[in-house]
Amino acid sequence: MTSGKITVAIVFGGRSAEHEVSLQSAQNVIRSLDPEQFTPVLIGIDRDGRWFLNEESIQLFHADNPKDISLNVSSPQVGLIPNGPERQLVRMDNKEVLGKIDVLFPVLHGPYGEDGAIQGLAKMANLPCVGADVTASAIGMDKDIMKRLLRDAGIHNAEFTTLYHWQNEWNVDAIEAQYGYPVFVKPSNMGSSIGVSRANNKETLIQAITNAFQYDQKVLVERAVEGRELEVSILGNDKVMASCVGEIITRDKFYSYESKYIDADATELKIPAGISANQTARIQATAIQVYQLLGCSGLARVDMFLTPDDTIFINEINTLPGFTNISMYPKLWEHSGISQQTLVTQLIALAIERFQQRHKLKVSR
Repeated sequence: MTSGKITVAIVFGGRSAEHEVSLQSAQNVIRSLDPEQFTPVLIGIDRDGRWFLNEESIQLFHADNPKDISLNVSSPQVGLIPNGPERQLVRMDNKEVLGKIDVLFPVLHGPYGEDGAIQGLAKMANLPCVGADVTASAIGMDKDIMKRLLRDAGIHNAEFTTLYHWQNEWNVDAIEAQYGYPVFVKPSNMGSSIGVSRANNKETLIQAITNAFQYDQKVLVERAVEGRELEVSILGNDKVMASCVGEIITRDKFYSYESKYIDADATELKIPAGISANQTARIQATAIQVYQLLGCSGLARVDMFLTPDDTIFINEINTLPGFTNISMYPKLWEHSGISQQTLVTQLIALAIERFQQRHKLKVSR
């Protein structure tokens, strides 16, 4: 690990249905890392949670094919050892200490990465970590909790019903009576539209609920919101910036996993969105409000709908948004004048800034 540079452990893969998305995102983050300032340490996590050191470059199978991309696990296994300020990385086979980690950069989407899990590990290891902290990550990941907080703050989001795995039956008739059709069914703790379905009748509603419960123990049924699908990228800790507004125009019924990461022709990303200056300002202000209300830091992407009557509805917040070559988060910042390399550099700086601020807090009376 090179002296004089900041050693950044980039962690990717993970125990999530968004594993492949993470691998795609990691490739872009690694390419965007400034070699003059940073020394990367590349760590791939397989679906069983084992950490593998990719010593020279990210080692993937089918790296250019988003359908078949997969982690190469022939590398040595490693573990992170909390050792005071040293935060050492150790090989598991021969216990060799590989050196100190300065910053953790999780490029992990979904459970075990975006939900506060790895953020908690970094906190216990006394290690700066890019992105939101434990609480904000967990809240942002759990759509049920997030929507309740937004609702209580008077921020519009789609009406919803929460279903739990321990319920003996689902009152589908009550859902039909309350929302009509179509409705959207989502796992509460999942991203990238995985497990999300649009239901147009009772039969497809039951199928959608059954499918969503394969990914989480809590499922949301939402009233459909008719409107333009808009997204804003957020950057910052105490001082927060919003990017230009982008619009998702999809040929599908909704912005599906395939549309986001596999079929680049399935959607049109319109940047900037064709909306008025007043609408742009309102949407950016709402995105910042959501970001600050949920206690986010570092980065996030806020997704929303703009209805025909000019009402803004929040769809969700992503505290570790996709960073692939067709992902909206980096594209919005590029169109706002921040290159991917500058963006990655700023994210690392924000992680260190937040760590130093919190390190000043008293830990004893």
